[in-house]
Amino acid sequence: LEIKDRTEKYVLKLTAKGDSKPYNGATQSVTGYDENWNGLSGYTISGVSAGASGKDAATYATSFSGLKTAVIKDASGKDVTSQFKVETEDSNLVITPIAITLSSESGSKEYDGTALTKPEVTQTGEFVTGEGFVKDSLQATGSVLYAGEKATNTIVYELADGTKATNYTITKQEGALEIKDRTEKYVLKLTAK
Repeated sequence: LEIKDRTEKYVLKLTAKGDSKPYNGATQSVTGYDENWNGLSGYTISGVSAGASGKDAATYATSFSGLKTAVIKDASGKDVTSQFKVETEDSNLVITPIAITLSSESGSKEYDGTALTKPEVTQTGEFVTGEGFVKDSLQATGSVLYAGEKATNTIVYELADGTKATNYTITKQEGALEIKDRTEKYVLKLTAK
């Protein structure tokens, strides 16, 4: 009796695992793959690996290694690699940026001859340890002085060394400042000499 090689090989499909993780300042990775034996059972494959790694917020393609030297065995441990065709499907490791929201205040007052400013900025969301803004660079710079004057309470900042803008999604919610006419006018009294 003789067992010949299959004219049409069995197909084993390997699909690399993917993942999505938030940026954390360290190198992150995804490894492994799913096997689809198309209804066959009792077979194993060895010598193959798949994965991707990255640090900054971006999309990293997973890739397979070891395919040319992989070994497929049946339930009895017999090498049947030649009877299979291996197909692969890559995936991705997606490292997402951290969301940070910056909010400046709104405000208004009647004209009193002094500027209206509200320099405080509220931050929602945190930088990873060791990253952030240059000290004292985060502020709201809006200023209005005269009646009828309106201005956006503009937020400005400078990122510290080692902090990449692409690793963060920074959203500004800027308030509005306004000087209104006085309800009760100033009184100027002129006295003749």
